[in-house]
Amino acid sequence: MKKASAARGKGAATRSKSAAARKKPARAAAPKARAAAAPAKRAAAPKAPAAIPAQKARLLTLAAKTRPLAPGDLDAVVAIDAVLMGRTRRAYFERRLAAALRQPKLHLQFAAESEGRLAGYALARVLEGEFGRTQPGLRLEVISVARGVQGRGIGWALHATLEEAARKRGLAELRTATPWRDTAMLRFLAATGYALDSSLVLDSALRDNPLLTRPESIASPSRDKSGDANDWSAPQANDYEQLARDAADVRLLTSKDIEDVVRIDRHVTGRDRRAFVQHALDEALRETGVRISLAARMDGIMAGYVMARADLGDFGRTEPVAVIDTLGVAPEYAHRGVGHALLQQLFLNLNALRIERVETVVAVQALPLLGFFVDAGFAPAQRLAFVKRLS
Repeated sequence: MKKASAARGKGAATRSKSAAARKKPARAAAPKARAAAAPAKRAAAPKAPAAIPAQKARLLTLAAKTRPLAPGDLDAVVAIDAVLMGRTRRAYFERRLAAALRQPKLHLQFAAESEGRLAGYALARVLEGEFGRTQPGLRLEVISVARGVQGRGIGWALHATLEEAARKRGLAELRTATPWRDTAMLRFLAATGYALDSSLVLDSALRDNPLLTRPESIASPSRDKSGDANDWSAPQANDYEQLARDAADVRLLTSKDIEDVVRIDRHVTGRDRRAFVQHALDEALRETGVRISLAARMDGIMAGYVMARADLGDFGRTEPVAVIDTLGVAPEYAHRGVGHALLQQLFLNLNALRIERVETVVAVQALPLLGFFVDAGFAPAQRLAFVKRLS
């Protein structure tokens, strides 16, 4: 439809040009009028993203009704997604819908109906403290519209519904990520008011990770930095060699470890975030397809932990990726290889599960933490992070 409209516009422009050639006095004035009009349109464009979603949602109330996603929508969601992605991701949607039923305060999931049929859906999760966050926000994980009804504003209506629900919950921002080559999604995010975030998405292909390819030579563990649950290290030179995972006894994280995790998190951040830790631990142990979160002990005492999840589906992924949500090392065990031990064992476990890539998000201001992850084999991913502040 867009191409047809463009063609008609081009034809109209050609006819106007011919008419202008016959009427010479108007020819000089037309370019000036167009030149004057163009800046006005460009100047007005930045104001549009904040207002348009809500306007479109109101205009489309007859064409697309939004409502909370229900368990009975699962088959329709999976079917729409399979057409869009070229493969089924049923297990992912089953887990996300089950998680929303189990923890409704941490999830916002909406469906859009057109002519009595499911036409689109949006899944989002509340961010409490993941990736070192200090204020609650909403992470947009999936927003999709069925192929036959795209271009009718259904995505706008879904996003406006998410925004309204987020504001009612007192959430300050929406966050998401997308591949930099996904031009359709990039246009949608720009139009709905998102801006490029200062955080960096980092990832590592396990086949090339130095902790797996060169386990006998690792950089030294780094220094803790207070105030950030993830920012516990800084790269330094090393004058010893050892297997990273030999620095501590690394095992699967269990529900019995919550008190130790709360203790370490409090020491690192200076705040009691028991609710966040409880929710994160619940997701790590119950919501992911496989259990990969780990705890490291030294002298029988928990010295550190890493919470990660392995899922297929969020942010438009079509291959399984492990995501590190939070990692902490007790200050008294700094400089003793705990962080590298956790990462190396995590990578070994992921390798055995045939998960080939691991990802995390780091604030660009956290230079020591960035240095640590680079030293551990991470690099900027082919994904960009976006944020929309809610007034």
